[in-house]
Amino acid sequence: MALTAQKHDITTSGAQASHALLPVDFGDVRAEFHSLIVTCGVYDLSSRARISISGRDRVRWLNGMITNNIRDLASGRGVYAFLLNPQGHILGDLYAYNRDESLLIDTDQSQLEKILAVLRKYIIMDKVELANISDKLIAIGIAGPKARETLRAAGLEIPTLEPLQLVELVWNQIGLTVVRGDNEFVESFELLLGPENVDQIYPALVKAGAKPVGTAALELLRIAAGKPRYGVDIRERDLPQETEQQTALNFSKGCYIGQEIVERIRSRGNVHRKFIGFEVNGQLPAAGSKVRVDGKDVGEITSAASLPLPDGERRLALGYIRREFATPGMLMEAGGSQITIATLPFAELSR
Repeated sequence: MALTAQKHDITTSGAQASHALLPVDFGDVRAEFHSLIVTCGVYDLSSRARISISGRDRVRWLNGMITNNIRDLASGRGVYAFLLNPQGHILGDLYAYNRDESLLIDTDQSQLEKILAVLRKYIIMDKVELANISDKLIAIGIAGPKARETLRAAGLEIPTLEPLQLVELVWNQIGLTVVRGDNEFVESFELLLGPENVDQIYPALVKAGAKPVGTAALELLRIAAGKPRYGVDIRERDLPQETEQQTALNFSKGCYIGQEIVERIRSRGNVHRKFIGFEVNGQLPAAGSKVRVDGKDVGEITSAASLPLPDGERRLALGYIRREFATPGMLMEAGGSQITIATLPFAELSR
């Protein structure tokens, strides 16, 4: 899989450190983004890390570690979750999947060592074993309205899957796992397979019509979908309910680290600020720019991007705002530009 990094001319603000070794683009970010929202794009997911959890206590133990329900997670299903400290602050985010004989954690490479250290700290008398299998299980992503059609053209017939549901398949005598993504904006899939087989399936997907996509276009898609990134839009100082990622929280699963704080926030009412989207009229505000109303700071920008659409650029931003100002359509200022509150995910883009 020959990947050559190129400079890109699409403006974004927000860290992309986790993608440092991946191609920024393949020469035309606009065309790559267009493929993700109109046809189909294929991309390397080596920026993701995977941890296998085995042992007879694995389900009970992980259920007591993260914010979502592992105890009742059916075989072949996954959940999005946070890992918290005892004060309820977010140490990391991850996906957890039930693979029958083991649990699989999927997170960003930048979070791997931190998450492993926290998890290992809480294995005391539990029959649990952790293994970093990132170099044994490689992921290729494919997304776009024609993603399923492209997979079929490459010889992979994907059954109907719910978001974060997985299925084991065989392609040209190669065993792989297909996971449906949870991006509400476009249908997406991840193909998990041994590294020795990547150079067979990646070219087959390109031949079937998938356009190679770099991290710049993926960042545009992330912001268009209103999905926060840990380390950029979600920081350790943030509380779970501030992020508006309700799918990461389960309030009936029982105790876990940080659960007391999460429950206290729920029972006493909402937090004071929330994660939200902005439409930008003018220059993109830099990450960290303060959001102001009548000269007063009421929020901050965490990510921003100018999206290349057929009818022109559309400037969007993500960030936090005090709840009393979170009214869709309300005008504000950030980084010298006028911004407008928008609901997430952003309204459907022009196709």
